[in-house]
Amino acid sequence: MNADFMRLIDRRLGVPACLAFSCVHGLRKIFSKPKSIKNPNKFLFIELSEMGSILLAYSLFKKTKELFPNAEFYFLTFKENRQAIDILDIIPEKNVLTINSRNLFSLTGTTIGTLWKLRREKIDVALDMELFARFTAILSYLSRAKNRVGYFRYHNEGLYRGNFHTHNVVFNPHLHMAHNLLSLIYAVSSSPSDVPLSKNQVLEKDIIVPKKRIANNARKMLQKKLEGENRNITKAKKIILLNPNASDIVPLRRWPLENYTELAKLLLKHEGVYIIVTGVESERKDVDTICDAVSPERCINFAGKTTFSELIDLYNIADILITNDSGPVHFSSVTDIRTFAFFGPETPKLYGPLGKNCRVFYSNYACSPCVSAFNHRKSPCNDNKCLKVISVMEVYNEVKQILV
Repeated sequence: MNADFMRLIDRRLGVPACLAFSCVHGLRKIFSKPKSIKNPNKFLFIELSEMGSILLAYSLFKKTKELFPNAEFYFLTFKENRQAIDILDIIPEKNVLTINSRNLFSLTGTTIGTLWKLRREKIDVALDMELFARFTAILSYLSRAKNRVGYFRYHNEGLYRGNFHTHNVVFNPHLHMAHNLLSLIYAVSSSPSDVPLSKNQVLEKDIIVPKKRIANNARKMLQKKLEGENRNITKAKKIILLNPNASDIVPLRRWPLENYTELAKLLLKHEGVYIIVTGVESERKDVDTICDAVSPERCINFAGKTTFSELIDLYNIADILITNDSGPVHFSSVTDIRTFAFFGPETPKLYGPLGKNCRVFYSNYACSPCVSAFNHRKSPCNDNKCLKVISVMEVYNEVKQILV
């Protein structure tokens, strides 16, 4: 299902469902006041749509383990994002549950099946990591978790998703998302009298970036795969990855394709530079546009030809990544690759990469950022000038310093 249709379902069906569950929750509170579990054992983390946010939640997982060392973790996500949580190697494989969002029928069927499994597990705490989606709030309620933690609008207008979480956390649009996610676990052990949650210091030392190194056998297999595309890749002095695409949730995040093409031409003027363009299978046509316009001897179309694990391995053997604001911005930070990222519709202050090897290009337009939690990442923009104004030469002059 496309993003707009999912937003429509979330609004048309989600709002009345949230209202109904809020009424039921309110009536139950009259007869029995919800109690916080002192020593919860089973934690469910819910993050359906944003693959990059899974990496940003790594500190949340680690802090939860620190505060509750005997806890068992469960994770719920869309099927297409399954590999992202597996890469972090922090949730047992058997405890990762997925929902198939391919169409309405598969969404409904897999949701029912997943909820049935969760109820049998008797979850103690459900942490809804989505910002203001009604669907995830409903899932946390129907999971029958005794404690439900999620973001609450408080006095903000709009973005209604009921009031049936047991722990309502304020979303702070001035804090990086990694810190916002940490607020969820702090709420579990907070005093019920604290409003809003969570009243904790924001400390940079609590933000952890995992590191994933490539194994020798994986390096050899990937090298062989690249040689199958271009046998001269072994002669490369520098390998540069281009990711010209972005999630369909926010297509406005794309730097113009012609800019990537022009940048590739400039980069290939440097002796020994090879370019690999990445993406999913459906993006091969766009990638062909770049590869056809530049030297085919040193440009590889790798769209749709890697697993998620192989993509991380690719970040380990390449030298530079140039990418739109999307999942690769965050997952490249688990390696030592030098990353150059374009931000515009979204602000890097909230969703910027956590790694130290990243240079962000951001034009600071008055209308930027135009997507946020408060508009379900749906912008009225019809021309992303905030990205178009970032010139090819500006980017090239930064990248070439590494090539000299």
